[in-house]
Amino acid sequence: MIASIDDKDRIFTNIYGFQDWGVDGAMKRGDWDNTKDLMIRGQDQIIEDIKASGLRGRGGAGFPTGMKWSFMPKESKPGKPSFLLINADESEPGSCKDREILRHDPHKLLEGALIAGFAMRARAAYIYIRGEFIREAENLFAAVAQAYDKGLLGKNAAGSGYDFDVFVHRGAGAYICGEETAQIESLEGKKGQPRLKPPFPAGVGLFGCPTTVNNVESIAVVPTILRRGPSWFAGIGRDKNQGTKLFQISGHVNNPTVVEEAMGISFRELVDKHAGGIRGGWDNLLAVIPGGSSVPLVPAAQIIDAPMDFDGLREVGSGLGTAAIIVMDKSTDIVRAISRISYFYKHESCGQCTPCREGTGWMWRVMERLRTGEAEMHEIDMLHEVTKQVEGHTICALGDAAAWPIQGLIKHFRPEIERRISDFRSDMAVAAE
Repeated sequence: MIASIDDKDRIFTNIYGFQDWGVDGAMKRGDWDNTKDLMIRGQDQIIEDIKASGLRGRGGAGFPTGMKWSFMPKESKPGKPSFLLINADESEPGSCKDREILRHDPHKLLEGALIAGFAMRARAAYIYIRGEFIREAENLFAAVAQAYDKGLLGKNAAGSGYDFDVFVHRGAGAYICGEETAQIESLEGKKGQPRLKPPFPAGVGLFGCPTTVNNVESIAVVPTILRRGPSWFAGIGRDKNQGTKLFQISGHVNNPTVVEEAMGISFRELVDKHAGGIRGGWDNLLAVIPGGSSVPLVPAAQIIDAPMDFDGLREVGSGLGTAAIIVMDKSTDIVRAISRISYFYKHESCGQCTPCREGTGWMWRVMERLRTGEAEMHEIDMLHEVTKQVEGHTICALGDAAAWPIQGLIKHFRPEIERRISDFRSDMAVAAE
C-alpha cells in the first residue's frame, strides 16, 4: 500500500490560506521562479516531460494530460489560433478542491496556464469559473491583474519572449457547463449544451479553433512537476496512478477537509490521518461515494482498505472521479441519499438527449417511490434496466452520472429497498383491517 507523502512533497503549500495568496506571497513560496527557464526547454520537451510524469487529468476522466496536449496542432492556420480553456466550473456534488486553489493559490494556476499554453502553442487561456464562486473569482481577477503588472502575463510573458493572455469568464451556475464542449458553447455566448464529437476540441474548439480543456488542478501542478522533474512526480503513487492528488473528504467524518496526498493511499489511512476518523468509529461506516456524486457508492467492507486511485477504485466497481469522498455512516437513509442525487441530475440535465431528458426525471420519480416503499418489487429491476438504457446513450456523460449512483444502490443495498416495500405493504394491510 502507498504511504502518506511528506510535507516537502506537497505542491499546494497554501491550500488552507494561512499565507498571502497574492503575487508576493506566491513568489516567496517559489511560484514564478525563473518561469522563463522552464519555457526555454521548448514546447515539445515540456509535453514529453508531462507525459513522463504520468500526470492524468484531475477533473474526473483521468485522461493522460501530456497525451492530450500532444493532440494540438504544431502550426496554426491563418485566423485559427490555439487556445487553452481551464475548467474552473467545479459543480460536482462533494467536490471543493479547485475553489481552494482559486482562493488561496491562484498564481500556481496562472503560471501553469502560461507554461501549458506555451507548450501547446496557444494564443491565450480562458478560465471558466463557476458563477457561485464569488470570493474565488475576486481573488482570481486580482491575481491576473497582479501577474500583468509584474510582466508575468501579456507581451513577453515572464521575459520568455512569448506573448500570452489570460481571460477570466464567470459562468451562470449550470452543472452541464463543466462538460468541455458545453463549456465552449457557453463561452461563445450560446446555450451550454454538449457538442457531438467528432470533431474534437483539439481540432474544432473555442471559436472554431484548436482548443484543449483542462481542469484547474491539472494545470496548477505543471510548474512544480517541471521544476522538480517528471521522475519525482512519477515516483509518487502506483504505476499509471502517479503523483499527488487533492482529496476532498466530507460527510460523516470527524474533521471534513481538503488535503493533498499520494495517489494510492488507502481509504483508512487517508480518513484516519486527515479527517479524524469516521464519526462513531469504523464499525459505524455504511458506505462511501469515493469520487463525487456521479460514481457508484462502495459499501464499507469493500472501501476500507481500497487504494484511492483510478485503478484501485475501479477494482471495487467505482471510480476516483474528482476524489470528492462522501462518507456515510449507519445513520444515513441510503435510499433517500441516492434519490436526492437523482433529483440533482434531473434538475441539471440540459435536455438535449432524449434518454437523459426523459430518463433522469423518470428515474428520480421511481427512486422517490422506492424511498417511501410505495413501489412494486418488479420496479427495482425495471429501474435498473432503464439506467442501462440511459448509460452510454447520451452525447455527454451526464446520463452515465445519473445512472451509476442508482446502479450502485441496487447492487449493494437491494435488501434495504425490498425491506421498505415489504414494510409499506404490511403497514397498508394493517391500516385496512
